[in-house]
Amino acid sequence: MVKKTFHLTYIAILVTFAVVIHTVEAALPLPMPVPGVRLGLANIITILTLILYGLRSALLVTVLRILLGSFFVGNFFGFGFWLSLAGGVASCLVMASIMPLVNRGCVGLISVSVLGAAAHNLAQILVASLIISNLTLLQGYYPILLLLAVPTGLFTGLVAGNLESVTRRVMRQLSG
Repeated sequence: MVKKTFHLTYIAILVTFAVVIHTVEAALPLPMPVPGVRLGLANIITILTLILYGLRSALLVTVLRILLGSFFVGNFFGFGFWLSLAGGVASCLVMASIMPLVNRGCVGLISVSVLGAAAHNLAQILVASLIISNLTLLQGYYPILLLLAVPTGLFTGLVAGNLESVTRRVMRQLSG
């Protein structure tokens, strides 16, 4: 019972962090060369949740972050919401499928994060193409987004890797 309470508490904290990051990032006017591009900082929390609790919890954190974050940002069930949801879920699934390779030491968190960012961008561009009924958007826009996924994925992977050890240490101290 106590272990389940700690687990739910940690998930609630991770959701809170993810929503705050999502909301703050949406409010920042970033000078990006491509419209709609974000750094994807909330993905740090998704990666951390994948490491600590696995796919099910990571999907929960991702979906709750997108639901609550879009509500606070003001695009609840709008165009951006659907893009974010498709990208977040796709990214989470791709990263979870690669995590066994991390556990075996074959790849690092940076690779996981970059592939997650690429999956996020692909899912978003596919959904946008379907919504506006124009698949040529995929051809012209995705190569640019794929290029931008590398530095953003690199950054979020580095941060998530550094946060992992700190988070595990704090969790050990809190659980006694």
